Amino acid sequence: MRYSNYKKIFKNYIKNNYKEYILVSLLFLIGIFIGVMIINSCKENQISEITTYINDFIGKYKQIESINKTELIIDAIRRNIFFALVLWIAGTTVIGMPIVLIVILARGSILGVTISSIAITLGTFKGILFCLISIVLQNILYIPAILSIGVSSIKLYKSIIKDKRRENIKFEIIRHTLISGLMILLLVLSAIIENVISANILKKFIKYF
Repeated sequence: MRYSNYKKIFKNYIKNNYKEYILVSLLFLIGIFIGVMIINSCKENQISEITTYINDFIGKYKQIESINKTELIIDAIRRNIFFALVLWIAGTTVIGMPIVLIVILARGSILGVTISSIAITLGTFKGILFCLISIVLQNILYIPAILSIGVSSIKLYKSIIKDKRRENIKFEIIRHTLISGLMILLLVLSAIIENVISANILKKFIKYF
């Protein structure tokens, strides 16, 4: 199959499920907002602990001559695959649907907490620059991947609720599994980018923070 055919299939999938993509995207953005609000509502001693932790991390990172990237990559890949499997398993059951939505909300909150913590510690300009260097690249793949698994879970959930025919449900489960498998590949690639490309870029610019 040619690239143009894959591109067409992808566009049609997005078009046919745009409502679900809007839903999970809004949920993820709400999670980011919640994460930012959590940091903004922290007490002074909690903010002090956060800034100390981040400054210590940056200080140690500056002193590191070489990083064992193999271990970091393997660990990140394991985390991402485990996370994707949780979404996949939860997405194959009716009672697991709330878990999928909560997990997506939580991942947004974690990202919001991370960005807000860095901004408070380094200041707005340096904080944004630090996030661009250390966070953005891997999340270009990571975020769409987890949102796509969420959309696939919602689609399967609707099929189970509305369509009682076993063959159709079986087809949707297979489709959900294939999409989740493809997204796992993106999450693996995201882990590699995080610990190779982003880590190397951060190592070159860490002296400015």
